Amino acid sequence: MKRIYRGRFAPSPTGPLHFGSLVAAVGSYLDAKAHGGVWLVRMDDLDLSRTVPGAADLILRSLESLGMAWDEPVVYQSKRSAAYEAALKVLKKRKLIYPCACSRREIADSAVGGLDGPIYSGTCRKGLLAGRAARADRVITDNTRIELKDVIQGKIVHSLERQVGDFVVKRADGYYAYQLAAVVDDAAQGITDVVRGADLLDSTTRQIYLQQLLGYTTPRYAHLPVAVNVLGEKLSKQTLAAPIDNRELLATLNAALAFLGQDTITDADPKKMADFWKRAIAGWDLARVPRQRTQPAPD
Repeated sequence: MKRIYRGRFAPSPTGPLHFGSLVAAVGSYLDAKAHGGVWLVRMDDLDLSRTVPGAADLILRSLESLGMAWDEPVVYQSKRSAAYEAALKVLKKRKLIYPCACSRREIADSAVGGLDGPIYSGTCRKGLLAGRAARADRVITDNTRIELKDVIQGKIVHSLERQVGDFVVKRADGYYAYQLAAVVDDAAQGITDVVRGADLLDSTTRQIYLQQLLGYTTPRYAHLPVAVNVLGEKLSKQTLAAPIDNRELLATLNAALAFLGQDTITDADPKKMADFWKRAIAGWDLARVPRQRTQPAPD
C-alpha cells in the first residue's frame, strides 16, 4: 500500500509572516504537493505569553494571499492540552519522567554547556530534596545513541544524557514543552514528513526519543537552511524581521525559491497564483536545497 504523504507548517504566532517563516512554509508546501500529499497548518501557540493577538490570523491571511491552501482545519496547540497531559500520564505510568525543583539559575551555576544550553545533571532524578517543591517535569535520558538521517543535513547522532541531560516536558510555568507537543501533534495528525528550518535540527533527536518512548512512528525529516540577517541572526520578531510585502507576492515567492536553490518563475502572472504553484511544484527538487544550516536572507 502506497504511503500517503502528510506534511505540515507550524509557525509560532508571535507576529506577521516574515521571509524566514515563508521559507519554511514554501519548502514544506512544495515538498508535500510534489509528492501528491496533504499539507497542514498548525499554530505553535503553546506559550500564550509570547503569542501576539491576531498574529495567527495575519499568518493565515498571508498564506491565502500567496495561494497556499491548507488541506485540513488549522490546529491550535493552545487547545490541545488534554492530549499532551495524556502523553505525560503514559510516561509517568512507565516511570520515565520525574518532578524537578531546580531553577534555571541553579542549573546554569552547576552545569556544563551542551547541545542546547546547560546539560542538566540529574539532581532531582532520585527524588526532590527536603523542602523543595516541584517546578517542572523531566524525561529520563540515557546514553543510547539517537540517530537522525536528515534528507538535507545528513546523518546526526546524539547521546542525549551526555549532550542534553534529562529534558523538560512540562515547564515550571505550567506550559507543555515544545518537544512533547510537537511529537504528540505530529502523531495525532499522521505526519509522515517534516520539512522545517535547521534551527530545530538539534531538537529533533529529542523528539525521536520521545516518539520511541510513546510508541509513535518517526517521520522523515528535512531541515532547510535558516534565513539570517547581516549579523548572522535568525530572522524573527526579536531581530525585527520585516513582514512579507503583500504588494510584491511573486517577487517574494521567487526570492524564497532562489533561497531554496530552485528555479525562479519570473514570467508568472500575479493574477494566476495557481499557475505559479503548478510550475513550482513540477520543478521542485529537494536535492537542490543548500546543505548549510544558515544562509543570508536576500536584501
